[in-house]
Amino acid sequence: MNDRRVVVTGLGVVSPHGSDPATMFARLMSGESVVREVKFETPMTYANVAAVVDDFDPSAHLGAQLRSENIDRITQLSMAAADAAMSDAKVEIGEALRHRAGVSFGTGMGSSTAIEETHVQALTRDPTRIRPLTVLKVMNNASAGHIAARFGLGGPDLTYSCACSSSAVAIGEAYRQIRHGYADVMIAGGAEAPLTYCFFRAWDAMHVLAPIDRQRPASTCRPFDRKRTGLVLGEGAAIVVLEEREHALRRGAHIHAELVGYGSSNDHAHITKPSVEGQARAMRLALDDRGTPAEEVDYVNAHGTGTAINDPTETRALKEVFGARAPAIPVSSTKSMHGHLLGGAGALEFVIAVLALTSGAIPPTANLETPDPECDLDYVPGKGRAGVELRCVMSNSFAFGGTNAVLLARRA
Repeated sequence: MNDRRVVVTGLGVVSPHGSDPATMFARLMSGESVVREVKFETPMTYANVAAVVDDFDPSAHLGAQLRSENIDRITQLSMAAADAAMSDAKVEIGEALRHRAGVSFGTGMGSSTAIEETHVQALTRDPTRIRPLTVLKVMNNASAGHIAARFGLGGPDLTYSCACSSSAVAIGEAYRQIRHGYADVMIAGGAEAPLTYCFFRAWDAMHVLAPIDRQRPASTCRPFDRKRTGLVLGEGAAIVVLEEREHALRRGAHIHAELVGYGSSNDHAHITKPSVEGQARAMRLALDDRGTPAEEVDYVNAHGTGTAINDPTETRALKEVFGARAPAIPVSSTKSMHGHLLGGAGALEFVIAVLALTSGAIPPTANLETPDPECDLDYVPGKGRAGVELRCVMSNSFAFGGTNAVLLARRA
């Protein structure tokens, strides 16, 4: 069963750049950052920028039996992205497939909005009036459960929470479910909706959020730049449909890419400090998974958070893995434009990497104006590069807690 090949047949996003993958990718290619100032009733200490999903109507993605007040924002975003991915894949879940199809979902914080609203209600208003369905709304596997129910999936229903690598892990573990014969189709990805007051304050208190660039708020996130000051939060969801290759070919599916590698490791030394060794090990495991030569990787979508420690650590890890060829490989951090979706970041960035592969185009690292001597690779500053021949792309996700996850996709 280990020789079963896995392909991507569906892409779905609800991102700060919109809900159409092609439009999102075009805006990223132009170097358009949608990071902007956000307002709270009580002002932030110094960090008050984020990348927000605008004009989102959840009613189009909730069944008649569901009400939006009983479904948290993260589940609303996730169901919309899953709808889009399944529509793109055009796969029908009949009785023969029902128990061979499942969900693999990742989120770092889960139902942040509902958790915060419940605490406010219980502690400052009236603890006797908690909503009866609160538990079902706040549980971390709510999104996966609703997606499985929506499409009638009787196979694996899994939720992973590994901080910023959650959805990359979810995609990687879904790939293994298919590769090892436990499923034929998996809806995989993740989401985050972290833009609540208390959650924002918690990140603010860690001093890892970038203070707003008052003159150019959209330029606040500057991965790999010598003047970078921290990460910027974002929200959204990204889902892919993974399918066993022969199953996809038999039904005449359009194949976006083949998923050819997944590597996972842990830094195991510090809860927040990244490790060159751990990151490099995850990249090597992804390459070794199906024997992909490092020489065939033509683009890396970096984790690239814009923090002081992460960016040079990832740079050194890339050099460890790719050696003398590292400076010739285009590397970019699209977080510079869509912010850090935390548990949803890996899935969104994997979708972007697949779109780069299918488009023959490399999105840029926006706002990279002052090169850091410690970050000396080709980070594609400013605007994207079109007309590029790409054979294989890598997507890196590294997390607090030390979980590293790397995904590798090859042109179909």
